[in-house]
Amino acid sequence: MASKIIVLGSVDCQLRAVFTKLAKLHVKQNFAFAIIVGDLFGDCSTENQLDEISALLQGNINVPLPTYFTIGNRPLPTRVIEKIEANDEVCPNLYFLGKRGTLKTSEGIRIAALGGRLEETHTKPETNVGGRFQTTYSDSDARALFGTHSADILITNQWPKGIRTGSNAAVPEDESALTTEVQCVADVCSTLRPRYHFSSSNSFFYERAPFFHLPTEDYPDVKPLTRFISMASYESKQKAMYAFSLDVKAAPPLTLPAGATASPFSAVQVKRKHLPSQNESFQRFSRTNEGHHPRPPKRARAPPPGPDQCFFCLSNPNIATHLITSIGNEAYLTTAKGPLPPEKFFPSLGFPGHMLIIPFEHTPTLNMISDPGSRSSTCTEMQRYRDSLHQMVSERSAGKLGAVTWEVSRASGIHTHWQFLPVPVDLVQSQLVDAAFKVEAENLQYPKFTTASSGRDSGSEPGDFFRVWIWAPSSAAPSSSSEDPHTQQQPQQPSSTPTDGKPSSSPPAGEEKILILELTPDFRFDLQFGRRVMAKLLELDQRMSWKDATQTVAEEEADANAFKEAFKKYDFTLEE
Repeated sequence: MASKIIVLGSVDCQLRAVFTKLAKLHVKQNFAFAIIVGDLFGDCSTENQLDEISALLQGNINVPLPTYFTIGNRPLPTRVIEKIEANDEVCPNLYFLGKRGTLKTSEGIRIAALGGRLEETHTKPETNVGGRFQTTYSDSDARALFGTHSADILITNQWPKGIRTGSNAAVPEDESALTTEVQCVADVCSTLRPRYHFSSSNSFFYERAPFFHLPTEDYPDVKPLTRFISMASYESKQKAMYAFSLDVKAAPPLTLPAGATASPFSAVQVKRKHLPSQNESFQRFSRTNEGHHPRPPKRARAPPPGPDQCFFCLSNPNIATHLITSIGNEAYLTTAKGPLPPEKFFPSLGFPGHMLIIPFEHTPTLNMISDPGSRSSTCTEMQRYRDSLHQMVSERSAGKLGAVTWEVSRASGIHTHWQFLPVPVDLVQSQLVDAAFKVEAENLQYPKFTTASSGRDSGSEPGDFFRVWIWAPSSAAPSSSSEDPHTQQQPQQPSSTPTDGKPSSSPPAGEEKILILELTPDFRFDLQFGRRVMAKLLELDQRMSWKDATQTVAEEEADANAFKEAFKKYDFTLEE
């Protein structure tokens, strides 16, 4: 059944007038919800505007139906931010989507939002509360939306670059220079392929002819259609309200409407050569000859893949989004493709638990992130993911599982990441884990491991190295009672979760040992070294290669969903 939706342009604090008019329209049209693009509150520079905000917060202005908004060009009033942080809403029926946010409404309509303006490279990042109230966003914020895979409605404050290409709809000459078109917004629209893309242009209304995207292999006869509409502000004499109906269950039309054009973004996107399959992509991260393919003729070495071809970059249109389980501000979490443990290896978990913590930044090492602030925040968030994983596996196993995390940091690499793996705690307590790494290194005639004093300042270490963190909860049970992979255990309720139901942001109590192996240029290091060691230790030799542990897409989705369900109470990104 189709849902009626209404979209409004910048309100600029004319709250009473707008919501009064919206209430009258709602009585006649029975809208499912409303969306406000641009600035809801304006600059709050007059006494009348401040009175309007007070009336809204005190319940004297009624919001007649669920209404969603994001960041425009101006910051939100402090009182509004405080109300959102306290109650998750401004007032009944008025909801903030965040600077970058996604939502699925009760009608099943998927909304994606990217508010604010693209930050300039020479400006310092804002330090607004929580980040989600900032008036600027980064390329990483835009790329993070790629993980949502699709959207019915996309809301952005800025226009996508190239949107006017191929369109007969004119922009007023005196306004043309004021409309900012951004490449990363075009990339978001190209990736999500929304049915409607709404933006704001304040003093004028703009509606482009609908445009279609190229068909996919799954649906070769379907060309998804997007309608781009930019709303004028309420105070202008242009069109400031737009109502339409949307049925998410309706299939894309097989015939294009009159006047429809090809996607205007095809001309501004970089043309890509043949992209390898998902399986082939992971071979690029290894320079070993484990596949035993004949050596090709010697030729000039191709440059390393860029972000659009890197299978750890969210900007790659072919990334396996169904593996992604959590997206933060600087990094994201994903299940491993071809996980080392099978699904029921750790009964108390109910899923393999082999995870990857991946920074957004396309960099071979964390130390090579050029901006110190970005490097610090990326490392901090990756460590926070690791802490949350520690807490989850420990509490669900009643202290019978610890964890091993390893990292290959080489300047000649592609895209650095950490691999996380649960491990029976007795293997940690008996020091069999660190012994396994040391013995394997000795067998391969690698340099000797050294012990690091601390592992929480990742990103500052120079040189190339392999690092492994070996962690066990401080309240771990004696080694004789560690989890038997073949004995069914019931998941335990967390014992250290605060009374508000949210996991603590401090690291979970535990004991950790960090081993460092210096990667000197005089030997060839096996990029699968960490997995091989753990496969032998857990007696999973038959799954030593990820290619011997591949799953169907349905199995991958099931494991990812099972993990997300277990991890959601520990996922700090859901707090924002």
